[in-house]
Amino acid sequence: MRAPSSSSPRVLVVAGVASGVGKTTVTLGLLEAFQRRGLTVQAFKVGPDFIDPGFHEVVTGRPSYNLDGWMCGRDHARATVARHARGADLAMVEGVMGCFDGLDGASDEGSTAQIAKWLGAPVVLVIDV
Repeated sequence: MRAPSSSSPRVLVVAGVASGVGKTTVTLGLLEAFQRRGLTVQAFKVGPDFIDPGFHEVVTGRPSYNLDGWMCGRDHARATVARHARGADLAMVEGVMGCFDGLDGASDEGSTAQIAKWLGAPVVLVIDV
């Protein structure tokens, strides 16, 4: 994870190999575990999903924000994390679909991988075996 500074916390991305592999379950468990260790965690969700951010808020007590690289672009995604994670110890981003699933299948546009690159964040990969 990137070293924290006064304006940007560490960022961790939870991604999956596909939809339905347990990203939300793993994300919620990690959010709770980090909070139990005394950390303030700010959650985010890749894409326009509004259901998973509601679960994040139940666990953290803080609103969760969407990061949509395809709709809003790199600068907006980075600014959203910087603004809403200010004061948090950790920003946790839950991915969407498979890690590299995006707009067209030929690039990483709109994907979780793209957001992770933009944020310079390591990725925890969830695999359903």
